[in-house]
Amino acid sequence: MRKARKARALEGGCACGAHRYALTATPLIVHACHCRDCQRLTGSAFVINIWIEPEFVKTSSPEPASYRLRGGSGAPHDVFFCATCGTYLWSRYGRGTKSLFVRAGTLDEPDAVTPDVHIFTRTKLPWVVLPPDARVFKSYYKMAKVWSPESKARLRRLVAR
Repeated sequence: MRKARKARALEGGCACGAHRYALTATPLIVHACHCRDCQRLTGSAFVINIWIEPEFVKTSSPEPASYRLRGGSGAPHDVFFCATCGTYLWSRYGRGTKSLFVRAGTLDEPDAVTPDVHIFTRTKLPWVVLPPDARVFKSYYKMAKVWSPESKARLRRLVAR
């Protein structure tokens, strides 16, 4: 699994600067999601989501605004955004999910992370060319086979809380 290139905290925020954050741990995993929902929400070919525990997303701003959507599976999907400029900062998928999925494009240095996996590539736009060594899944994947032991342990601790 590829990790963030820099040892220091990754920082980011919205377009207008009202919301700033720092990620104080490495991601559990980084997804490039090619599903239709992510294409619609980003207005792009895919989204790059940094899956991380909320305690490692340090903000000095008030909680961003949120909106509940229905994902492709029918499960709720909460998106968090700046109420001033509308930048989507992160999401929380499904009922009871404690993890955050931070939009890598909101990092000050978005090239500091690279996708560990490309998911829902069955709806990948045909002109998107993935690297030959990319881990690619037509839908989702089995976490036990893909995640590092460290990330699996961190997620178990989060779920146990």
